[in-house]
Amino acid sequence: MDGAGPHLRSIITDERRLEAQSLCQVLQGMRLLVLATTTADGRPLVGPVDGYFLHGSFWFSSGRQSVRMRHLAARPAVSASHLPGEQLAVSVHGRAKLFDLADPVGDELRRAMLDHYLPIQGPEFETWLSSSDALGGRIDADRVFTFHLDG
Repeated sequence: MDGAGPHLRSIITDERRLEAQSLCQVLQGMRLLVLATTTADGRPLVGPVDGYFLHGSFWFSSGRQSVRMRHLAARPAVSASHLPGEQLAVSVHGRAKLFDLADPVGDELRRAMLDHYLPIQGPEFETWLSSSDALGGRIDADRVFTFHLDG
């Protein structure tokens, strides 16, 4: 919060911030993120991704040829927000580290995806995931802002 401006500090007061342990508890499982990338000429583009908060970072995946992954490969600066309602907001700004989803670095992300989608979609999801040409991404955060209202 030291780098936040006065307006943001007036909204995200100390009692409205989440400590790291509470944040980890709140962000269990899949959490929809709005992920922002930039085009080559500097225009922002946002879109939803399935986010998983693992080891203090947001992880996500998308097709290797998706617009967002092509943007991040060329320009890794990224912002993302998880905003399920007025009681909680988590915004992160940093750089995306991309990796092949089949690489060992993606094991925990794949496991989190399977834990979420196997009960919903059945074994077809695992078959699809194994054959997909996907990249994974991890956001290495420079800044994380949390906002939480009790109730």
